[in-house]
Amino acid sequence: MRNFALTLGIIALSAPQTLARLYTIFNDCPQNINLYINGVSQGSLGKGATTTRELEENWSGFIYTDANGGSATGERTTRAGFYGEDDYYYIVIDPSRLNTGVRIEPQVPINNGFCVSDMCDNKACLSVFQQPPTRFPPPSTTTPPTPPVYACPGTNVGYKVTFCPSGGFPPPSNGWAIPIHPNGNTAKCLDVRGGVLANGTPVQIYDCNGTAAQQWRIAAGGTYVTLAGTNFCLDAGSSNGVGMKIWQCYAALPAQSWYYTEDKRLQLHGTGQCLDLPNGSTANGNQVQTWQCSAGNNNQVWTFP
Repeated sequence: MRNFALTLGIIALSAPQTLARLYTIFNDCPQNINLYINGVSQGSLGKGATTTRELEENWSGFIYTDANGGSATGERTTRAGFYGEDDYYYIVIDPSRLNTGVRIEPQVPINNGFCVSDMCDNKACLSVFQQPPTRFPPPSTTTPPTPPVYACPGTNVGYKVTFCPSGGFPPPSNGWAIPIHPNGNTAKCLDVRGGVLANGTPVQIYDCNGTAAQQWRIAAGGTYVTLAGTNFCLDAGSSNGVGMKIWQCYAALPAQSWYYTEDKRLQLHGTGQCLDLPNGSTANGNQVQTWQCSAGNNNQVWTFP
């Protein structure tokens, strides 16, 4: 029996080892996200959490999340792409809407243009694909490929994939001035009462009329909701039922720090408070408020063009 066990040990030690790459995936988004690899769910990845996957060295495919309006299939979704056979990596985005930013970092030093980081966190990114590529250039160990393809030659080179590398979801419409609608009702808009640009002016629901009082910008990162072309921000209280208003924007002010959730809510950072339409009424003049966030509450659903 000893000789048989020894023989098995020698066979195991001498068997060829499959080359593999380590993919380290980090969630820097302001909420938990669902993770997918080539259409297969990998479960939920917590805010600020990291997970790893070991895949064959010649593995090809996509790593992505359906957060912030993405899809489980990867369609119309930001994707970190890899073509392991030639050590290539790249990013694919939907040009009409960026659900999340992403960064790909080879876990080896940059070398003569190889192994550089690839990142996109807004729709103005130039070095990205708008559709998955169907062919790649011939590989080279002396000349890096032309972006949006990147290369990092080497054995078992690992990658770090970061979602929301700027710390927040990209703004809708790339931060342009847009109306904000209650629960998809495009006839009604979030409105600054009377168009009065002064601290404390109530924010209400009103018929959409295309005026400047209904044009908003949602900034990336520590997301401010500003009235376009002004230095006034959507400003909240800290408890249920406090009416919304505009106020001069201040950096890192908790009452002005929002993020847009994957179920289409505007939620204050670090609180359980969401932008809320009182009683669901879309009557002109109904002042919006903050209220405890709750799943499935359509009074807290806000949509954009």
